[in-house]
Amino acid sequence: MSDDDGAAAARPRLVAVEVRADPDAWCAAGFTVGDDGRCRIGTTDVVLSGGDGGFAGWTIAGAIPGADGLDGVPTHVTACDAPVTDAPPAHSNGVTAIDHVVLATTDIARTYETLEAAGFALRRVRDGGTPERPLRQGFFLFADVLLEVVGPPEPAPGTSDPAASLWGITLVTADLSAAAASFGATLSAPRAAVQPGREIALVAREAGLGVRVALMTPRL
Repeated sequence: MSDDDGAAAARPRLVAVEVRADPDAWCAAGFTVGDDGRCRIGTTDVVLSGGDGGFAGWTIAGAIPGADGLDGVPTHVTACDAPVTDAPPAHSNGVTAIDHVVLATTDIARTYETLEAAGFALRRVRDGGTPERPLRQGFFLFADVLLEVVGPPEPAPGTSDPAASLWGITLVTADLSAAAASFGATLSAPRAAVQPGREIALVAREAGLGVRVALMTPRL
């Protein structure tokens, strides 16, 4: 095992995310979904539970959440933290992995502290947005998925909803043009991503996937 492999094994693992969406909509977009509503992408299961959209929570191995989950995100902890070694099913849209999951917060310092107390390490912070609407991004690592935490640099006065919430998910595909054959008009035209040399395309809500989904070319 290399040093990188050992570091990855020590990080929390994203076992599953639960999405309130119709499995048939994911099938129509070119994903392979089991009879139990599970869609394995890379080493993570996307559990499609039906409903009117949004994330219902996630399952994590190797983390220690608080009584409210992870800063308000419903969190199931599993003791099964062994790495996934079997190959995932192929998806006809060309998706091979989850690049990152986005967690939105109204109090970024509090969410950072909560994640670090649970066993995550903050790797990098990036400031962006606009002067009128500044945005701060913090990057944490699961074993093989990136966790991006976004929010204002300082909490807005009178914030009424302090809990963090899962906001979106970005998937990896080697060929965005080929993916468009599955997604059709619901996939936007590719554009340059923030990361140099990568492209990203957004999936419209009309696809019925229940949450914000983007497709991205692999890391260089």
